[in-house]
Amino acid sequence: MSKGFKKRIRQENTENSGFGNRASGRFINKDGLPNVKRKGVNVFNRLSWYHTMLNLSSFRFITYLVVMYIFINLIFAFIYYLIGVEHLTGIDKSDPVNEFIDVFFFSSQTFTTVGYGRIAPVGFLASLVATFEAFLGLLTFAIATGLFYGRFSRPRAYLRFSDIALVAPFQGVTALMFRLAPYKNNALTDADVTLSAAIEINDGEILKSNFYRLETHLSKISTLALNWTVVHKIDENSPFFGFSADDFKNTNIEIIVHVRAFDEVFSNTVVQRSSYATEEIIYGAKFVPMYYPDKEKDSTVLDLDKINAYQRTEMPVFDTEKL
Repeated sequence: MSKGFKKRIRQENTENSGFGNRASGRFINKDGLPNVKRKGVNVFNRLSWYHTMLNLSSFRFITYLVVMYIFINLIFAFIYYLIGVEHLTGIDKSDPVNEFIDVFFFSSQTFTTVGYGRIAPVGFLASLVATFEAFLGLLTFAIATGLFYGRFSRPRAYLRFSDIALVAPFQGVTALMFRLAPYKNNALTDADVTLSAAIEINDGEILKSNFYRLETHLSKISTLALNWTVVHKIDENSPFFGFSADDFKNTNIEIIVHVRAFDEVFSNTVVQRSSYATEEIIYGAKFVPMYYPDKEKDSTVLDLDKINAYQRTEMPVFDTEKL
């Protein structure tokens, strides 16, 4: 452990991080959600299914809907088949495979309330199952429609963070920096960022994390149209003051990022979070520009493929004995 690190752990740590110092692992996942596992309640009370479905990626959301649709119709197809195909008119009874295929498509037509009419239930039991399936179909599609609308209409920041944070020269010292950029055509204004650092220390035989508020060189911008490089200057007021490349490599660090902005279309505040762990911090590098004028020089091109692009750079040398 370096002298600078011993000096830093005597600094007052913040108590309003929302995490206890005995928490373990990553505090905030890359998707911005807290890395917390809850126990003591069953899965139905532990999870908000509405929030879960809204937070899924579009591909997984559509996949879940399709799989559930097929699964429900397979269940009802088995029920109809167990009741007996003789209780359904218009079934192709040439072989069991054709029978089950017809029963499955009858189930899907009943579930969606299409009802072409070629196949129809006969008898009380088959009609009762078909009635319940039609009701379940109406309820399911109403829920799916609400989820589609919720996903479509929910205000979101649509920010892409760099996968890495860099330690680079800055104003005669060094600075920890990362960048973010909007990747959709939404209009964000009055964007501000809050940074905190969780640094794991060995307090006797107990490992615990101290939390520190990180000041940023520019904490608020009026319009977030291009990329924003967030910079934390590593000076005597920083918990990383005196950190060497080995310190950044060998110390368990997590940089927690909280971005808040105003979406003009929704007239609402949007929030997005991310974090950077030790293995995602690169010492001695700087970002390369990711925007440039177009060919006609009447507009600006923001190249999101370059959000992680960096180049190595020489770092200033400090007298660690004076730190």
